[in-house]
Amino acid sequence: MHLDLPFFADEHRRLARDLAAWCREHLADDEPADVDARCRALVAALGAAGWLRYVVPAAYSGALLAIDSRALCIIRATLAYHAGLADFAFAMQGLGGGAVALAGSAQQKATVLPRIAAGEWIAAFALSEPEAGSDVAAMTTTATRAGDSFILNGTKTWISNGGIADVYTVFARTEPGTGARGISAFIVPATAPGLVIAERIAVVAPHPLATLRFTDCRIPADHLLGEPGTGFKLAMRTLDILRAAVAAAATGFARRALDEAIQYAKGRVLFGQTLADLQLTQAKLADMATELEAAELLTWQAAWLRDVAQANTTCAVAMAKLYATEAAQRIIDAAVQICGARGITHGATTERLYREIRALRIYEGASEVQQLIIARALLKEATA
Repeated sequence: MHLDLPFFADEHRRLARDLAAWCREHLADDEPADVDARCRALVAALGAAGWLRYVVPAAYSGALLAIDSRALCIIRATLAYHAGLADFAFAMQGLGGGAVALAGSAQQKATVLPRIAAGEWIAAFALSEPEAGSDVAAMTTTATRAGDSFILNGTKTWISNGGIADVYTVFARTEPGTGARGISAFIVPATAPGLVIAERIAVVAPHPLATLRFTDCRIPADHLLGEPGTGFKLAMRTLDILRAAVAAAATGFARRALDEAIQYAKGRVLFGQTLADLQLTQAKLADMATELEAAELLTWQAAWLRDVAQANTTCAVAMAKLYATEAAQRIIDAAVQICGARGITHGATTERLYREIRALRIYEGASEVQQLIIARALLKEATA
């Protein structure tokens, strides 16, 4: 994890060491029969152990004065290495609470963030819609002011933690015909009348995922996050902070795959020698390790630029997310190939990793979206 490099401080090295020890003792490397129950248990366990304190600032029960991107990356890489569902549970607490930490009033923060940090509330981030995924500005869910309330109508889909969350950060249009400028953000309790789980969605790497439907869903006006019309910027700021951690999770999956491939190659005997003795295997392992090193360095650089240099990291984070997720897919595919039939056997670690990595190239900005972000940044810089 390059913890000896200047990207990190001593507290990051302690965090990595302590979390790895906790993971070895508490996390199961399997696929549970009841995914909802396991996610609830993981959120509670992560909260009780104090790891969720890293997704909120110190003023609201957090571990550090401010949210630290390097700490988030270390945690996600470590959790992903040991158990993908644990990484998911951690990440969604950060994403669901991130907008509250950035734009919430003092009362909103005091109400929501300590419960997220303690694992008492499960959080979710409701941004995507059936026709507004990558094109967020095309959203049609509306929030209409009605006295001291807002009334929400519309549909959100592909919502992680949908169906088990206690609180949703929901983005809706408050000003029609104004594109991204007319979107606002709201805190919506799962118990709000008019909010229903319309459908549970099954994907290749099981985790709680759902479509939400809002029908005249009335919430108090003080559940508005920030100023009206600032929701799009808030969503992008939240994703910018947490997107580097997606890259980190990809490196965690990839490193586990590389370790599995090395161990299998060293033990598999064929043609009077081990698989690891074959030059084709060695070449594949070399490519895997090189890509992983490059992905990790891009990820840690992006996190350091945000935390220490306090630079605009939109481009650096996009590069890290793009390269790390795409490289991890290649690394895991290579690990499956090395392990042969055992690599694609249901229940094998490489088979699970093969399914888990795929979503990371799509969520929080698909690879193609990251390419556009990078290219536009380059062209803007060249023009300036």
